Amino acid sequence: MELPLRPEIRGLAPYGAPQLDVPVLLNVNENPYAPPAVVVEALAAAVHKAAEGLNRYPDREFVGLRAELAAYLARESGADFLRFENIWAANGSNEVMLHLHQAFGGPGRTTLSFAPTYSMYPEYARDTSTTYVTLPRRDDFSIPVEEASAEIAASQPSLVLLASPNNPTGTALPLNDVRALCDAAAAVDGGCVVVVDEAYAEFRRKGVPSALMLLPEIPHLAVSRTMSKAFAFAGGRLGYLAASVDIIDALRIVRLPYHLSTVTQAIARAALAHVSDLQAQVDEIRAERDETVAWLRAQGYTVADTDANFALFGPFEDREKVFAGLLELGVLIRVVGPDGWLRVSIGTPQEMARFRAALLEVTR
Repeated sequence: MELPLRPEIRGLAPYGAPQLDVPVLLNVNENPYAPPAVVVEALAAAVHKAAEGLNRYPDREFVGLRAELAAYLARESGADFLRFENIWAANGSNEVMLHLHQAFGGPGRTTLSFAPTYSMYPEYARDTSTTYVTLPRRDDFSIPVEEASAEIAASQPSLVLLASPNNPTGTALPLNDVRALCDAAAAVDGGCVVVVDEAYAEFRRKGVPSALMLLPEIPHLAVSRTMSKAFAFAGGRLGYLAASVDIIDALRIVRLPYHLSTVTQAIARAALAHVSDLQAQVDEIRAERDETVAWLRAQGYTVADTDANFALFGPFEDREKVFAGLLELGVLIRVVGPDGWLRVSIGTPQEMARFRAALLEVTR
């Protein structure tokens, strides 16, 4: 008997980067440093306490967690105007993005983004029957703002997705460009929400501002973040969003009831109480990133300027061959982005030394 699958998902495979048991994992932009013992103890205590009330549903509005996320953004980016009402959270920023599409996308509506960019964006659109449109980035992976503004006027999207730093290129978006695209979105009939995806924001170079600072002046702007990367909390699954109260209230409508478990809320709050411990290696990761970029360029590769914890480099005549050769030597990176390019996440100094040695061996 044939299943009544939706036509747009017929024949497709689930999204997912390879999860392989190899010595050096540099493929999914994880923080290479495990939480320190003091944080592990705090998380365990939080789970123990939460377990005492697991017979009850979790706090549906998770106000305490939202308030603590707002306080963190005030310290991290100077966004001291945020209150809990301006914050949303879900099981990873992927679920936050899905909520945005459930609220503002749908049949007859369009999401616009700029390729190459995060490979999940078209899947959020597909899963909500939203049309997905992309405009190519420039050769340096920046966004051509005038062309982008014209495309917004032409396609009339209800959502515009801007990753900054962009995945897989690491490219940060200047605030003037964000402001210009928001101005173009303000003229869309029926309204348009501009989303700046700042999953890697904590790794940006000194002086690179966050789009959070534009929120007071742009009510149709939303800025998403995650605890997966700089917090070394990928397994905790906590993503969040800062935006106007109107946007947050729309997301509250489409979420599933009690979508954030009691345990998730408890460990996220415990992690936020230990920010300095969890982010102790962020500066080290930044330094290792810059050293990796410099080394790759010294070998003759083109490397995109990056404000994230990864580097996109190439070109290769046969990137699959290079990827396979690295994997044989125990180093897993990612085949992603434009043809001929590869992406490497930044690991520990020891892991990056293994990567460099393996790359030299594979390409000699």
